[in-house]
Amino acid sequence: MISNQILQNTIDGLKTISKTDFCVADVEGKVVVQTFPEPVSNELEISSFAQSPADSQTVKDYQFFKVYDEQQLEYILIAGGGEDVHMVGKMAAFQIQNLLIAYKERFDKDNFIKNLLLDNLLLVDIYNRAKKLRIEVNVRRVVFILETSQEKDHSAMESVKSVFTGKNGDFITAVDEKSIIVVKEVNPGDGYAEMQKIAESILQAVREKDELVHIAYGTIVKELKEVSRSYKEAKMALDVGKI
Repeated sequence: MISNQILQNTIDGLKTISKTDFCVADVEGKVVVQTFPEPVSNELEISSFAQSPADSQTVKDYQFFKVYDEQQLEYILIAGGGEDVHMVGKMAAFQIQNLLIAYKERFDKDNFIKNLLLDNLLLVDIYNRAKKLRIEVNVRRVVFILETSQEKDHSAMESVKSVFTGKNGDFITAVDEKSIIVVKEVNPGDGYAEMQKIAESILQAVREKDELVHIAYGTIVKELKEVSRSYKEAKMALDVGKI
């Protein structure tokens, strides 16, 4: 599900470009975000359109559009003002629909990686889901575990993400309240000396905000199915390092 902040930023940007106002509501007619200064429709009008067979419709002076997540109706988009409102509204609905797809894929990948780390998947499920999510199977990877002193430390998570910006083969997630886990794709020829440098760069990024952090990493593995082994080794190394 897209956050309300992302939706608001999206329609604010679309309004700046098109000079058209937008309102996004759920299927029950409740407004989620909008750029209109005042409400433009009531819940009954929106929910009635949601239950109708039409994908778009003119209601009063506004254009209504349906936004789907695959076959499931997710949002109602209302557009008004500006020039060529119908075309602009269709483009906005298309943009929000693509955002839904992108965020759903990211959620699915995160869920898959968590289950992979915890050894909750059968071998056949690993290969099937990896293919569906377009994750390479035969790639060298290593798992880093960073343990912070605070539960749900969002600033630490953002600091770790900044180290791996733009690297599509890397996954950053968490399986408990204090640990941040990085599943790092390892370049051919790279060894543990390079992993040590990466660990140090992660520590440096996080220690600016939290001095009490620990990091460990496991064995470099050659296949996706072995990632859970690297995770267990990293976890054991972290525990031993505290003794």
